Amino acid sequence: MNPRIPPFDELPMIDTLGLRHSWDVFGRDDNVGTINHLTPERVVQAASLVRTGQVLDLTWPVDEPDPPMYGRRPYAHTIYPPARNELDDYLDGFYLQGSTQWDGLRHVRAREFGFYTGFTGEMAPGPGRLGIEHWVQHGIVGRGVLVDVARHQQQLGTPLVHTEGRSIEADEIAAAAAAQGVELRPGDVLCVRLGWPAYYEPLTHDERVEVNKTMAFPGLSARESTARFLWDHQVAAVTCDNPSFEVSPGDASIGYLHRRLIPSLGMAIGEFFRFEQLAEACAAEGRWDFLFVSVPLHVRGAIGSPANAIAVR
Repeated sequence: MNPRIPPFDELPMIDTLGLRHSWDVFGRDDNVGTINHLTPERVVQAASLVRTGQVLDLTWPVDEPDPPMYGRRPYAHTIYPPARNELDDYLDGFYLQGSTQWDGLRHVRAREFGFYTGFTGEMAPGPGRLGIEHWVQHGIVGRGVLVDVARHQQQLGTPLVHTEGRSIEADEIAAAAAAQGVELRPGDVLCVRLGWPAYYEPLTHDERVEVNKTMAFPGLSARESTARFLWDHQVAAVTCDNPSFEVSPGDASIGYLHRRLIPSLGMAIGEFFRFEQLAEACAAEGRWDFLFVSVPLHVRGAIGSPANAIAVR
């Protein structure tokens, strides 16, 4: 652990929101948050995890889920010939957070207290504070760890039901990691598999429409204990394979995990990841860590980005 990183319970509090924040840990001019944990030394260590050269895609096609969720609309893909023997193409109405994606540090604010680091300035297109370009320039490369909560719950005889808003508590993530024999280390990219894509992909169009209406599925608990667990393990980023990362529907009396993590702690979170192939490969070998590589789109000032993520084993 980095001794300069204070434990969660020693972070200052925004009393009126009941949120602990890390705005002074990496400096008030910081633009990357917990991605700071991805140091050059840790990238070198993560590269040593590549043993077979197997490359696994961790993303959905950008036109999935279909129909789009959260009020988004399908994009239009146009192919045209700019010259007799050439083709070009473009997208209209493309939502940067419509599929496997990162929530950037501009995505959520802590009400009147501002975005991460307490920034309260204007968020406009183009380069600026907390835009996704800062993660692009730093890079999101490090040791990935898959914690297969879905597999662990199945083995316990209590499989997850993907039509119910079941909260996955921090101690359940820890228990699944312990059952796998994998240890979380500072700077890890934690990948939590709940198995939602395996449930969703076989559904008919009408069944998918119903999912969009109910929006009930398991996800990470919004309790403070989740934020404490992630911060104290000094994870660089945490990703999940459900649509909203946290449990849906949420409970206002418990809080909003996005607000606990993004503006308060500067934590990089990813949604809609796809871990099915990775889970099979990890289980077959009994090895749950790998080189994680993600290259967000270099859209200056963007709120989020497609993840473009792979695991290299």
